[in-house]
Amino acid sequence: MRISILQTDICWEDKTANLRKLRDLLQPLRGATDVAVLPEMFSTGFTMNTHELAEPVTGPTISALRETAAEYGIALAGSYLAEDNGHYYNRAFFVTPEGEAHYYDKRHLFRMGRENEYFNAGTDKGIFTYKGFNIRLLVCYDLRFPVWSRNVNNEYDVLIYVASWAVARQRVWDTLLLARALENECYVCGVNRVGTDNDGLYTGRSIIYSPKGEALATLPDGQEGSATAHLDLEALQHFRQKFPAWADADTFHIE
Repeated sequence: MRISILQTDICWEDKTANLRKLRDLLQPLRGATDVAVLPEMFSTGFTMNTHELAEPVTGPTISALRETAAEYGIALAGSYLAEDNGHYYNRAFFVTPEGEAHYYDKRHLFRMGRENEYFNAGTDKGIFTYKGFNIRLLVCYDLRFPVWSRNVNNEYDVLIYVASWAVARQRVWDTLLLARALENECYVCGVNRVGTDNDGLYTGRSIIYSPKGEALATLPDGQEGSATAHLDLEALQHFRQKFPAWADADTFHIE
């Protein structure tokens, strides 16, 4: 499976501009990738303006993503500001060209940015299968919590983090993405935005790691763009058989 990281500067609370930018970035990827991953809250920026900007899954953002995925033949992942039965979620999505959609609601809400005052936390892992790979979506602050991210009995093959991760905490992003790949024996795809907003500066540092910690695709700091890696399921399964550290993992229960 080919997967691309799309590192973008997000136009603050401007869905139309951000959806237009997505189409521009996808144009050279048509026929060259299977999955394109966008940053956290790609269509609005990391805003707490839930009442004005939140949408149901039947709203214009997901509808536009479905149309774009079908037109370009590329599955699209990221997160957006969702409304569901009067509750608000930082909701990750994975929309396929075939019309399927998978969702995950961010569990760990960034209290330093008051996200916990405006959003509800999710509780489901939301693992699904696409092109033979079991995939798990996580969002930004989730990266700091290894128990929630833990790959139990190889339940997923690809771990995707979408983020708005400020440069002041860049070392944490760099270190923990690599750690997640190594400890979970999986591919890790981390996509962070660039540019600025009310919370600071973002330099991106988007990357795809192999289960052995090799950097398969990277992007320059502070620049918009895309990079693509090829994920090999057979090679991953062979590595897990040859070095089955997962079989000796501790059991646990999350409350």
